Amino acid sequence: MTNLPTSPATIEDPTQAYISDRAAAGAVNDELIDRDGGLHSHWAPLAEAYRRLGSAELRRRQDEIRIQVEREGVSYNIPGPSASPPARRNWALDPLPLVIPEDEWQALERGVAQRAELLDAVLSDLHGPRRLLRDRIVPPAMVLSDAQYLRAADGVTLPGPRQLVLAATDLFRAADGSWRSLGHRTQAPSGMAYALDNRRVVARVFPRLFRSSEVRRIGPFIRAYRTAIQAASPPGRDSPTVVVLSAGSQSETAYEHGAIATRLGYPLVEGSDLRIRKGRVWLKTISEQLPVDVILRRLDALSCDPLELRPESTLGVPGLVDACRTGAVSVINPLGAGVLENAALTSILPRLARSVLGEDLAFATAEAWWCGEATARSHVLANLGRLVVRPRSRASLVHSIDTTRLAGAELDQLRRRIEAEPTEWVGQERIEPATSPVLIGGRLRPRATMLRSFAVADGDSYRVMPGGLARTAGDDPDQPVANRLGARSKDAWVLGTDVDSLADGERIRIAGAATTIASTPARAAENLFWLGRYAERAEATVRLLRAVAQRRADLQPGSTGPDREAVRHLLVAATRITGTWPGFVGDDAEARLAEPGDELRSLVIDPDRPGTVAHAVDRMLAAIEAVRDQLSVDTWLVVGSIQRRIERLDPDDPERDEAEAALLDDLLHGLLSLSGLATESMVRDQGWHFMDAGRRIERALHVAALVGETVGSANDFPTEGLLLESVAAATESIVTYRRRYRWQARTSALLELLITDPGNPRSLRFQIDRLDDDLAHLRASRPTADAPSATPLVLELSRRLQDADPDRLAAPDPDQRRPGLIDLTATARDLLRRASDGVEADYFTRQLPQQAVLAPVEVPRSRA
Repeated sequence: MTNLPTSPATIEDPTQAYISDRAAAGAVNDELIDRDGGLHSHWAPLAEAYRRLGSAELRRRQDEIRIQVEREGVSYNIPGPSASPPARRNWALDPLPLVIPEDEWQALERGVAQRAELLDAVLSDLHGPRRLLRDRIVPPAMVLSDAQYLRAADGVTLPGPRQLVLAATDLFRAADGSWRSLGHRTQAPSGMAYALDNRRVVARVFPRLFRSSEVRRIGPFIRAYRTAIQAASPPGRDSPTVVVLSAGSQSETAYEHGAIATRLGYPLVEGSDLRIRKGRVWLKTISEQLPVDVILRRLDALSCDPLELRPESTLGVPGLVDACRTGAVSVINPLGAGVLENAALTSILPRLARSVLGEDLAFATAEAWWCGEATARSHVLANLGRLVVRPRSRASLVHSIDTTRLAGAELDQLRRRIEAEPTEWVGQERIEPATSPVLIGGRLRPRATMLRSFAVADGDSYRVMPGGLARTAGDDPDQPVANRLGARSKDAWVLGTDVDSLADGERIRIAGAATTIASTPARAAENLFWLGRYAERAEATVRLLRAVAQRRADLQPGSTGPDREAVRHLLVAATRITGTWPGFVGDDAEARLAEPGDELRSLVIDPDRPGTVAHAVDRMLAAIEAVRDQLSVDTWLVVGSIQRRIERLDPDDPERDEAEAALLDDLLHGLLSLSGLATESMVRDQGWHFMDAGRRIERALHVAALVGETVGSANDFPTEGLLLESVAAATESIVTYRRRYRWQARTSALLELLITDPGNPRSLRFQIDRLDDDLAHLRASRPTADAPSATPLVLELSRRLQDADPDRLAAPDPDQRRPGLIDLTATARDLLRRASDGVEADYFTRQLPQQAVLAPVEVPRSRA
């Protein structure tokens, strides 16, 4: 123990201020403070470091952590009501770690590994000989009626000595200072990727402090995880093909699915990417169908197979259970592993340990009572108002109920529910976890803290991640520690020396033996294609709106003439190009043309309106989320804050015009950075060519639409000159236009630059040439397939552009229309749309919408 004075501290010493506050409150169950009100000895070096930093610097580093998390796109999806999409929330990471001394961790590590062994043995028995059920060590009614006890998985086993590949144990420090377990996660345990991110970010923001603290590394655990996954492949598969099966971007932990896939080097897939053929699971890629040996599932087992499990599921793979049954594929964790999350099992864990392992549990579990037993039910009913009541099965969407928060009528209603279905409920002691310091509002505050530790199968034993994912209550100290309620996270620092047991050559050989999937999954290719399209659409719309804003800035109040006429043409073109009807051409268009501010603002910030910048950015980010495993981590440094920048624009800001101009500049900067990253950092594989093809199609469509809508008809010379200049600015060609044609406002000159010039990266012809190159690379990846239907359309457009004469295109008819230009741009848009449809038809998965006959369509959610 290190004793420190408890007199009022200066604001510059954050830990001393925390100690003083806690001493005044009389609380002692704290990770930083011992029972005598002093500082735990293992915290002393960190407390001294924070004292030297001071409160102001600690707050600055907290801001740096927040910015890094935001830039890297680390997020958690908060489920919305009913079928509404989830709300994306940035991962909340506290700058102070949870510190665990080496000797304390050694005892915890043994206990976590012991529990994984126990759960593995119980799983093997429940889906095998069922001795525990026959001998009534596990009451049959406790598990057999649990929706997560999958009879279809009976007898399905993984190769190797362990069935449970990954297990998570939720831990808390009790009032007496000992660690206890609250429960386990075995279905598809979440949190590992977040723990890795916490470590990376905190070590980056506090490099000197981290290095000097001798913190155990967690990287070796990920290597062990990868080894365990590949070791579980079916016999005879020396180079197994492994995929990560996700519920999709609407899942609560969608970020983690992509992060895990990226870290392990496996493709991220959804159920629609997989199919059963000839008894095996196959992955549909652009080039071929690849057999899959191992599926690391990140969705609930009930959703994995609509044929044998939940019939209304649209997330799984029909026939997957049978493929598991025959041993054609290994699913990790096994489909029946969710039964181990049964809350009633926690009430009998001590006797299970003695029966199965022949030993007592290394640390206790929060006391629980299953209401299916009369004595336990009587205890729970007699103590309603003091306990937490939990649904027995995690298949239920009912959350735990803290009965101390219920009024008399609510308690009576809960009592009736328990009496009506006693086997469905478990009473548990209301725990008061130890607190730890959390930086809130510039000051350290005490918040209840939990630790999720992970154990992975390691031969015939288990390897435990040093530390894990630490979480604390959020701003409201009375709320449970739950992500959906705004919990924060901490990096968990286990002090001590690393011992990496993965040094032997055999394990390294196994860890490197997975088959590399060179071909892009079809769904990933589709998302990359639309990522290119939406990114280009957002950029083009931003450029157009900036050109409009610049032209409007030259207007004098009440002025008439060519300036105002040019602005009018540009506003009408903006509506027609973006398709944001009625806009400046529909009903009440004259009023909006007279006062265009609100409509232009909507074109920037309205995410629910197709054609706006915000809508394109939303779709672009959704596509990025779906292919996180295909993209560089640096992608999130570029795009992580674009959407939030749009959301922060205040429509009531008196300086909103200036704010909108700054927003357009910021968005263009971010979108250009994304384009540069794709150009300079991405490997030219199939995925890149799909993304580039999408970008080329979208840019070509925009150029054709912009030119056709602005100069498809001739105007008086001054107005025409202003329009030509605005069009050149909107296509990033203004400098070339002025330099090449010496400020001569000639329509044919601009058409040459934007339509037929093969060397201008913004011209229509340049896009078609690049699109033809992309399609050629994609054709080469499918030498035995039919000729892509998009190619003839692109070649036809290329021929028309080569034959086009800018002078003839610019020539007006007696009605001042330019029929050659109108025909060419309309034809180009038609051919490009058909080419886009052809790419989709040739390469992407075409799956009819799925809907069960007897059940509602499933909302993608994960409760892992």
